[in-house]
Amino acid sequence: MSDISNTAPPAPTLPTLGEAFPYWLKLGFISFGGPAGQIAMMHQELVEKRRWISEHRFLHALNYCMLLPGPEAIQLAIYIAWLMHGVGGAIVAGVLFFLPAFVLLSTLAAVYLNFGDVPLVQGIFYGIKPAVVAVVLFAAWRIGSKAIKNEVLAGIAVLAFVGIFFFKIDFPWIVFAAALLGAIGGKLMPAKFKGGGGHGASHKAYGPALIDDDTPPPAHARFSWPKLITTTMIFFAIGIVSLLALNGGSDLYNMGEFFVKAAFLTIGGAYAVLPYVYQGAVEHFHWLTGPQMIDGLALGETTPGPLIMIVTWVGYIGGVTKSVLGDPVAAGLAGATVATFFTFLPSFWFIIAGGPMVEATRGELKFTAPLTAITAAVVGVIMNLAVFFAWHTFWPKASEAAPFSGPFEWLPVIVAIAAFLALWKYKQDIMKVIGVCALIGLVYTLFL
Repeated sequence: MSDISNTAPPAPTLPTLGEAFPYWLKLGFISFGGPAGQIAMMHQELVEKRRWISEHRFLHALNYCMLLPGPEAIQLAIYIAWLMHGVGGAIVAGVLFFLPAFVLLSTLAAVYLNFGDVPLVQGIFYGIKPAVVAVVLFAAWRIGSKAIKNEVLAGIAVLAFVGIFFFKIDFPWIVFAAALLGAIGGKLMPAKFKGGGGHGASHKAYGPALIDDDTPPPAHARFSWPKLITTTMIFFAIGIVSLLALNGGSDLYNMGEFFVKAAFLTIGGAYAVLPYVYQGAVEHFHWLTGPQMIDGLALGETTPGPLIMIVTWVGYIGGVTKSVLGDPVAAGLAGATVATFFTFLPSFWFIIAGGPMVEATRGELKFTAPLTAITAAVVGVIMNLAVFFAWHTFWPKASEAAPFSGPFEWLPVIVAIAAFLALWKYKQDIMKVIGVCALIGLVYTLFL
């Protein structure tokens, strides 16, 4: 009689930070598809393949990141790396997550300012956009199949989709409503809001993990009030000293101050804060024009990294426009660096300071039930994002007033369907799918 435990794969050993470094670097280069796609990539690699973290621990961290202002995907990467390797791991994972996008968007901004339209880049983006539609749909399916375990959570997902798609309810209100439903539901019907399937449930899906369901938090992740206060004071000092170093009243100082505020308003993803960034960057400070902002958004949607990396584009063009330094390239890089630094600094504070509190509440239904409901609501929001991307990809000249005006693009539909089937049915690597789609777009744009 065979023992199942003998055939189960052993739990992986803790990699060193140097051994984990290549993965975080790779993630920065392949993190297409917005937060949904990025989260799906991390789930596939860290939960299913490498088993660095269990399904339940991954979702628990994700639920917390969904509540926070800022880009949830990069915060999730910071959280997992922080659990494994402390502050050093958090810094490595966080910086590498946005560094490729920072370099790429800064380079594209310089090309954009000097050469205008670039057919080569346009062709690549033409193919990537339908791939993004497929990646987001695939992410909704993957996360939904794990998070929605009963009809109550499915109902919350549907309500979230209806609320944001038909009634344009702001994402923070959807999060609040889902958390409220979870808090109430956790008391009235606790079985419907349990975050997992019981002790060891993650083993059944992928085998034992390095950070497993019952693995206690490492020493650096244990909560204490002195640690929370000290960490907060250190981050506050870093922010104040960095801001003062920019010379109060200068354009760079204004950028730093503005993007710190924007970071704390980024609740619900980049789209929630884009109106604020547009108003400040275009209308108030005149760092760039409206068309330049829209072009940057298109680039941000189709380059690796979180969509909030649009701030790098804004900062680069703003630095050149305001001539913050004598050399245009130096001025652009200075603006891009300031915008990016102050946008992401709060994300590191949220995880390094707040993570121990989250670890301390794991397993307590009164805390986890609202987070479980939020995850269900997020599935509905991801579906809304997929519909939004599909609409703008298949009817690129449409508007809200005329939602199906302009020509219908048949090739992106075919590419999106093929990309989804490649991901869902044939389990192809996301980066390979995106690469093939980019090549199709390039060939079609340049030669057909």
